[in-house]
Amino acid sequence: MVKSYKGAFIKKEAAQEEAHSLSVKDYMATQLIKFHEHQTVYEAMDTLLKKKISGGPVIDEEDNLVGIISEGDCLREVVKGKYNNSPRLPGLVKDYMATNIIHIDADVNIFEAADMFLRMRFRRFPVLKEGKLVGQISQRDIMRAVRDTSEVNWKH
Repeated sequence: MVKSYKGAFIKKEAAQEEAHSLSVKDYMATQLIKFHEHQTVYEAMDTLLKKKISGGPVIDEEDNLVGIISEGDCLREVVKGKYNNSPRLPGLVKDYMATNIIHIDADVNIFEAADMFLRMRFRRFPVLKEGKLVGQISQRDIMRAVRDTSEVNWKH
């Protein structure tokens, strides 16, 4: 009995299409820990430590994304406090957050997102849909997406 190769070919194409259809929205975090621009850096550090995260989005009073705060940003305030002989960190998040925000769209393919992580060397990207913050994707989220993708999806 001769079997048609066409059926196997269709299955392979469907698997490849599935791999390429995996998007950021499928793996992004949506329950975000957000920081407010008028919080003190000390409060932000406390939250980072308690929640065991390395950074997160900063929003204004209207819930608009205005920056990203990270452990590194907080460390700058720690160093400044040392020079001012101040054990508390009085600086505000808005004074230390990164404001040149590079975001990613929710519909971007995870492989494109992985490439962005490698090229830009960021640990996280805020995810926007129609200009609104809807989530955050991290390098770990991309690794999870790859792990969850079956091996057949990687073959071209």
